[in-house]
Amino acid sequence: MTPTSRSARGVTRLFARKARRRRPQCTNLPTSPAPHLHPRLAAPATAQAACVVVVHGLWLHGFVMARFCARLRRSGFRAVTFSYPSLRQPATENAAALARFIAGLQARHIHIVAHSLGGLISLLYTQSHPDPRLGRVVLLGAPVTGSAVARRLASSRVGQWFLGQARATLVGGIGTHASTGLPQGISIGVIAGTLGVGLGRLVMTLRDEHDGTVQVAETRLPGAADFLTLPVSHTGMMFSARVAEAVAGFLRAGRFPRAPG
Repeated sequence: MTPTSRSARGVTRLFARKARRRRPQCTNLPTSPAPHLHPRLAAPATAQAACVVVVHGLWLHGFVMARFCARLRRSGFRAVTFSYPSLRQPATENAAALARFIAGLQARHIHIVAHSLGGLISLLYTQSHPDPRLGRVVLLGAPVTGSAVARRLASSRVGQWFLGQARATLVGGIGTHASTGLPQGISIGVIAGTLGVGLGRLVMTLRDEHDGTVQVAETRLPGAADFLTLPVSHTGMMFSARVAEAVAGFLRAGRFPRAPG
């Protein structure tokens, strides 16, 4: 073997090792689901029996959800982020990309936690490409019935640029058919913020209860297993320990934990 061929083989092995490290890994512990629940909804014996896919919203990248993932890991879950081009691809294409991402995960059970636009993409995924391992989905400030702020932005050329290829989904939402298209065995929890601080207030006056960008009424999903409001803003919920705790509770039990009384 010549020095050149040995060098080429070494470079190939190096790139192969890096590719393996980049591939999301969510190896699960075997569990026995409770007999009275659908296997995908039964609370696992340990939280590590599930891999949680965390999906960001408009304009962002998966790294902004790093702290949220860290909180889920401290609660015992395996958590990975899914990044997608929110402006350059329509929601349907991003939902297909999410399907491919989840299909590549090594996990016995899959849950999704998704913020804002990511929640709409996740709902489209559950309707068109659901993985049989999928159990629970938590939406954070997702305007499932459409966003009034997005509609105002869409009325101008500059605003349309800010919404990109996500404009149609954010303006119209998917709440009118989200519950009818939901596969059996998937449970959805919804968290809405009520701290009215955010960029949406620069676009228009939000008269109903809101998180600064999305109104609480816009997040309500027919057929959801549980609904919770918390005093957080649209951006703040991504970094809130209280939100992460509520999410972890829903992923375990299918209901958000609430203080006694």
